[in-house]
Amino acid sequence: MNSLISLGERAKEAARATALATTEQKNEALRAIAKALKANADRIIAANETDLENGRSAGLSKALLDRLSLNRDRVFAMADGVEALISLADPVGRVLDSYSRPNGIKITKISVPFGVIGIIYEARPNVTSDAAAIALKAGSAVILRGGKEAINSNIETARIMREAVKSAGLPEDSIQLVTDTSRQSATDLMTLSGYVDVLIPRGGAGLIRAAVENSTVPVIETGTGNCHAFVDESADLEMAKNIIFNGKVQRPSVCNALESLLVHESIANTALPLICDKLREEGGVEIVGCEKACAILPYATSASEDDFAREFLDYKISVKVVKDINEAVLHIAKYSTHHSEVIITKNADNADYFKRAVDSAAVYVNASTRFTDGGEFGLGAEIGISTQKLHARGPMGLSELTSYKYIIDGDGQIR
Repeated sequence: MNSLISLGERAKEAARATALATTEQKNEALRAIAKALKANADRIIAANETDLENGRSAGLSKALLDRLSLNRDRVFAMADGVEALISLADPVGRVLDSYSRPNGIKITKISVPFGVIGIIYEARPNVTSDAAAIALKAGSAVILRGGKEAINSNIETARIMREAVKSAGLPEDSIQLVTDTSRQSATDLMTLSGYVDVLIPRGGAGLIRAAVENSTVPVIETGTGNCHAFVDESADLEMAKNIIFNGKVQRPSVCNALESLLVHESIANTALPLICDKLREEGGVEIVGCEKACAILPYATSASEDDFAREFLDYKISVKVVKDINEAVLHIAKYSTHHSEVIITKNADNADYFKRAVDSAAVYVNASTRFTDGGEFGLGAEIGISTQKLHARGPMGLSELTSYKYIIDGDGQIR
């Protein structure tokens, strides 16, 4: 705990300088980070290979190894994500509201940095650069605590970024990494009140639950994505097949991947083989389903109640045949984590009903849930997908990483 308090003290001091940095100073630091990541890609990849070797020895799944893996393209994509923030408007100092009172006092509401942001995440080393860069542009310092699976990648990436920030004239301690990957270090960060202003956990349901239950620091819940696709009776089945294949197979280890498929009973005999044969044969996806789905698909196995509620993060999907859109919406309400859901339909009334009735952060009509991403939404890099309703919801870009304060100007008024 003492080492984390030391990190917290240094982060608070760095946050004061970062909060006062000009837009150009922050952008110069981002340029330096992007350039350094590209110039040192081989160092990051070498560290990542050590993590991958350890992951293979530990028996990590193919999907988790993909989530952990970095190559030259992915490192350059990390750098590009940092660089993309430069062109985005500075979220700090925006006038959100301004008005005068009858007594002549002028009240202005402006956006301000959080201060110190704590981020706990799992086996995705790209989060290290994404989170640090977006926090920097938002005027905050960040304390990163990644998972043990990516520790070597994270250490190397953080070292490179700290050197870059320092070279640009901002405090290197605006980016700090907790190198202790024990469970206790995560708990300690959750309780670092007085040093950390907000905590953002990025990972599976267990991590999110632990943060919510144990943290004494305000938490923004992110990440867990039991995402659903509903194929309505009027759907274009070729479109449905492609959307569902993309949503499930392109990158199954991420939170916006599809985990559950619902199909209207009137088209199930045609739609399920068309969609699920492709998932199984071309994507290697395991199909678990309800009794009706199993009767149509001879290779499907019976789904448990837990299967319908699970975020698989793997090549597996649950399937249910529903009698109509109302049953689909009720199923989603029961099992969804309120991340991203899609309806595939040609019926405008059903599309409108689905958009209004489904209570998730992102609700799609005829498009893949894989678009729930800060970059794809035009927000630049995002620090996570919020599945709660207070403060931020959906992809959390720059503006969601600020708070606000009131500035009151007077000329001697008293009450």
